[in-house]
This record gives sequence, structure tokens and C-alpha cells, in this order.
Amino acid sequence: MKTLKTENEKTLTVERIHHARRYSLTLQKPTCVGCQICKTICPKEAIEIQKHPKTTGQKTPHPTINIQEQKCHYCGICSILCPYGAITVQTDNEPTIPVIKTESFPQLLREIEIDTTKCDIGCVDCEKACPINLIKVTVRTQNGETVQDTESIPNKENLKVDINIKKENCPCCRLCEMKCPDDAIKVKKIFHGTIKINPEKCPEGCQDCLDVCPITGALYLSEEDKKVHVNELYCVYCGVCKIVCPVEEALELQRTSIRHTPVRSGAWNKALEKLTSTKEMTKELRAKGLTKARESVEKRLAWRAT
Repeated sequence: MKTLKTENEKTLTVERIHHARRYSLTLQKPTCVGCQICKTICPKEAIEIQKHPKTTGQKTPHPTINIQEQKCHYCGICSILCPYGAITVQTDNEPTIPVIKTESFPQLLREIEIDTTKCDIGCVDCEKACPINLIKVTVRTQNGETVQDTESIPNKENLKVDINIKKENCPCCRLCEMKCPDDAIKVKKIFHGTIKINPEKCPEGCQDCLDVCPITGALYLSEEDKKVHVNELYCVYCGVCKIVCPVEEALELQRTSIRHTPVRSGAWNKALEKLTSTKEMTKELRAKGLTKARESVEKRLAWRAT
């Protein structure tokens, strides 16, 4: 067995090479915000978060991820739960997530509905609103040809709008939905929770959390008190703000639920407890129990009816 680690400006890749198999994990650095979710749920503690000192006059730098190639087991849990889709796992150069194959972990639900029939030709408000540039709006003719200048075409009834969203990287902040004037996009959040900033505990002039927040508008600087405040409508509860906050009690963040596909694994329960709390994990287990009981009753009734 051989382990490798390669790194450049854009990617960090760790590999484990066996005689018959080759496993690899790649982190896309420009996509990663350093939110610590992957570190929190890694069962082998193979992921480290590195904070970087702030340079005077510059914005607070994002924390960065380091992966220890000797510890990584390429299970894919970090890949599943990254809100920004920054991590990919491969086996023999093919994308694969072992814990999905074994049905021991769920996948995050990224529910985004688009109705382009509602879109005005030439409107790109959703594309402009996306804080991490995941949306591309394209206007096409009935023949599929791309139209660059819609103003030059007199008959716009023959044009149609395509909206392409890189869902695998979308944290579902809902900015595109809120900024769409035509109600053409509907987004459901993945992570739910609470976030609170205690202004009286914030250091004077500090806006470290605002500097690193990847979602425009989730945190904002008030003109009145010159302090950072929260708009939970857009917050995705990734937690990078909490990591860089210099005062422990100045920012409080708690995830309360995660939207995901059905799963029956105890391994997921442990991960859920780490990402939320024992209380929230217990709630999900109780809900699962009620669902199983209901399904059992329905099966019995259906059997009796036959």
C-alpha cells in the first residue's frame, strides 16, 4: 500500500494505492469555505482546520482544510455533507461514495424547482444574485441556438429561457429565489438552525465573521451601531463565521435539522448528533419510529383488506 498527497493552488488530493485499487479524495480549494462540517463528522479525524492570521488592512482570510493521507479511509462522508460540494471521492478514477453504496448514510436534499415559463426574456436577476456564481441564464431560439442580444430580436415569443444551476455545489441559501422578480425559482434549505450575534460582546470594529461569510446578506453591517447583524433568511448555517469569531460567546450557532434522503443507519445518527445536538438527534429518531409504526399499521390493514 502507498499513500500520496499532492497540492496546488486549486486542489488538494490524497490517495491510497493498493495493488488492485486506487482511492482518491480531492478538495476543490476555491469552492471550500473552511466551514468545519467535514472535520466535525470525519470518523477517522483525518481532517484539520487551519486558521490564518489577519493582515492589517485586509479582510479576514477563510480557514483552510488539511487532510491527513495516512488517516483517510475514503468513506465519502465528508463529500456527502459538504454544503458546497467541495470534496469528491473516487475509486479507480470513478466517482463513488462507499457509505452511499452500503446505504449507511443519506444524501443531502437539494430541492430546487425552476419554472422558466415564468421568466422574462433578458432577466438575469437570479444569476446576479447567486453569491458563489452557480447560476447561468441562457436565452435560446426554438432551434436551440444561443441568443446573446435579446434586444435585437423583435419577436421574443420564439425565444425560451434556460436556467442552469450547479446543484451539487449549491448550499441552498435561497438568494436566487428571493431576488427572482417572476417567482420562477423555489428553493428549500438543507440546514436549519439558529444563529445569534451578541453585539455587546463583539470587539469594537470587528467584522471577521462578515469577511468570511460566503452568502451575501446572511450577515450585514448595520449603519446604526456599526456592528454585524444576522439575516437568517439567507443563512445556511455552515459555521465558518463561528470559527473565525475571536470571542467565544459573541456568536452562537446551532443547527437544528438537516434535510436528507431516508436512512436507517446508526452511523448516521452519530453524525447527526455531532452536527446538531443530542436533542435534535433524538427528535429524528422519534420521528423515524413513528414512521415505521405507521408503515407497519398500513401494511397490516392492507393485508387484512386482501
